[in-house]
Amino acid sequence: MGTDETDKDRAAPPAAEDDAKVAPAEVAASKPVAPITKPAPITQPAAAQPKATVDANKMPPAKKAVEAKEPVEPGIPQPPPWYRTLRADPPAYVRLALGGALIALVLLLWWFISRGAATEAIISPSKLPGPGATFGSLEHLMERDMLDSVIDTLQRVFLGVLLAAVVGVVLGVLAGANRGVSATIAPLVIFLRSVPMGALLPLTVLLFSDGEKQKWMFIFLAVVPFVFSDTVKAISIVPDRYVETAQTLGASNRQIVLKVLVPLSLPDIVTSLRFQFGLALGYIMLAEAGSTIVEHGLGKLIALSEKRGLTEQVYVLLFVIALLAFAIDLLLRTLQRGVFPWRKDL
Repeated sequence: MGTDETDKDRAAPPAAEDDAKVAPAEVAASKPVAPITKPAPITQPAAAQPKATVDANKMPPAKKAVEAKEPVEPGIPQPPPWYRTLRADPPAYVRLALGGALIALVLLLWWFISRGAATEAIISPSKLPGPGATFGSLEHLMERDMLDSVIDTLQRVFLGVLLAAVVGVVLGVLAGANRGVSATIAPLVIFLRSVPMGALLPLTVLLFSDGEKQKWMFIFLAVVPFVFSDTVKAISIVPDRYVETAQTLGASNRQIVLKVLVPLSLPDIVTSLRFQFGLALGYIMLAEAGSTIVEHGLGKLIALSEKRGLTEQVYVLLFVIALLAFAIDLLLRTLQRGVFPWRKDL
């Protein structure tokens, strides 16, 4: 019996070893096997790869031009030049050069059509003297007290425009702020703007006689309707948001007019007065030319030169009037830009 138990005991270990060997195999068979992937081939970075060299002599011309251009770095886009931009101001030196070129062209054309003798010139010297004869007559005009005439003419113009500025601006502000005032004054303004100034001249002589008062009153009547209309327009185009803001802060109507409407519209009112000086210089010529009492004045000089057949002096006086108008406008524009620096359009 002992021998049988011993034989059984000795036979048991091989069975356990067989179980141990079979169990892992069965477990492995029950689990899914992951596919075996091959490692990706190692490649060098693109920057490290050598570039193929191309002979520049064998490249086509178009490709050469493209390759020759250096790469443009991205940055702030530059605005186009002034001549490709709408409503852009050219530099100051360009404006002076363009204006000087036009003046030179006009003088050259003037010399060409008036050169030569009276029978050879395209236009007779009696109608259009040459530039030399015209500007050479300036010395004779100085002997005829031209400086006194310039001073007297400017004094009449300034008095008339100043009176028109006071009356026209005050009434224009009231009419722009109150539509009832505008409706009341509108018929008179339309009448003065519609009547030709040449027809109004005899009426001013009848009312104020042929003296100094008649001259600046004539300028006043000729200019005041335009000053009034421009002031009403300047008051009307002030944005409503400024008025509404002032009302929200509790401002009265008087304060809104004096502290909001007038300051914001003042640059445009001054611009209108600048233009009226040039208009007044044209009108004063009518008043002075037909006067029998006035001794000095540019209009008087023009009338006397026409009667004497001094055509070249007439042309010189026209140039003097144009230069005076330009100088006054330049002075007022410079002052206007200094007082209202925030208005870049002046």
